[in-house]
Amino acid sequence: MRGSFALARFGAAILVALAVAFAAAPTLAMPIYLEDGVAADGYDAVAYFTEGQAVKGDAKFQHAWSGAKWNFASAANRDLFAADPEKYAPQYGGFCAYGVSYGAKPKGSGEAWSIHEGKLYLNLNRAIRVLWRTDIPGYIAKAEANWPQLKDR
Repeated sequence: MRGSFALARFGAAILVALAVAFAAAPTLAMPIYLEDGVAADGYDAVAYFTEGQAVKGDAKFQHAWSGAKWNFASAANRDLFAADPEKYAPQYGGFCAYGVSYGAKPKGSGEAWSIHEGKLYLNLNRAIRVLWRTDIPGYIAKAEANWPQLKDR
């Protein structure tokens, strides 16, 4: 009897430890497009907002968020992102927003970007960005409708 009580306590302790481990494990907010293991094509997601241009990030100013590595041009930009990543991260996980509006998940390029109503959107390339900019609100509406079905594919 004593042995089975000890075994039951041990089993309960293992279950509690597993529950704590899984509760502490980070969950992915969304799938992130990664190029060589880095989000946003290696570009500094904050610089689009603060400098108004695409700026390549540096791995020495890296931050991990949502299961991805994000590179920044400076420690200050890294810290801004870390404080509020959803403010700076590209929509649709950095996949091409125009493609998402058509029900696909092509890669996004850090060089083909737009900010609309305070949100960052990446496109496959600059030619696609030209198309995207012809009706950003319309494409966003389509992308928002498609994203729930696409994000987990």
